[in-house]
Amino acid sequence: MLNVERRRYILSTLQRQGKVLAHELSDALNVSIDTIRRDLRELSEAGELQRVHGGALPALSTSTKFAVRLQDSSAAKVAIGKAAAQMIRNGQVVILDGGTTALQVARNLPHFLRATIFTTALPIASVLAEYENLDVFVVGGQLFRHSPVMVGAAAVKELQAIRADLCFLGVRSLHWEHGASVAFREESDVKRTMVGSAAEVVALCTAEKLGTVSPYIIAPISELSGLVTEQSVSAETLEPYKTQGLTIIQA
Repeated sequence: MLNVERRRYILSTLQRQGKVLAHELSDALNVSIDTIRRDLRELSEAGELQRVHGGALPALSTSTKFAVRLQDSSAAKVAIGKAAAQMIRNGQVVILDGGTTALQVARNLPHFLRATIFTTALPIASVLAEYENLDVFVVGGQLFRHSPVMVGAAAVKELQAIRADLCFLGVRSLHWEHGASVAFREESDVKRTMVGSAAEVVALCTAEKLGTVSPYIIAPISELSGLVTEQSVSAETLEPYKTQGLTIIQA
């Protein structure tokens, strides 16, 4: 079997089963485990999958610039944002992460809400400034233009001093075994600190991110308390997350 045929088989199996194991591929294709590992490594380098111990999982390609993603205000992101916004209670301290779905949370907060909100995201802070009853704090640091959010040691230090009631976490990928992860190392430390600084952590996740893995782990599923996702996601897809103890809202 040619290399291209073998790798096409790997990707087809991954799409169908949601994961592949190196030893199973070796047996099915009648090639050495080293050959399969090389295939997985090269497919990972091409962004076609994400390698994990013993095999591989689906991966999302590196996302486009924020300004481009911002144009994709899909109905699903709006619905997730509206549902998440209704979870905040008067008097709470909230960490609102960056990202286009989190931006929809900010846009859909009740105007009567009285709360304190910390964010690392400049676009979100701009939206929150329109709410007269909110106390808004922008966490400082180095600007990571891709999102755009604040990252670095200064942002981590500020977040460590917060004890929030609730954190809405933006993720690039969410997997029931490998947890929440992102594509960029710069963001992972800040997001990890957000998780540790909140009593409850709710992931905001559109359907295509579920069951995938990105290179930099934020937190295991056990450190999250909830998930807000699309109405269209099947019960079968969500069952592993429920088994891990997540409270799931479909919007």
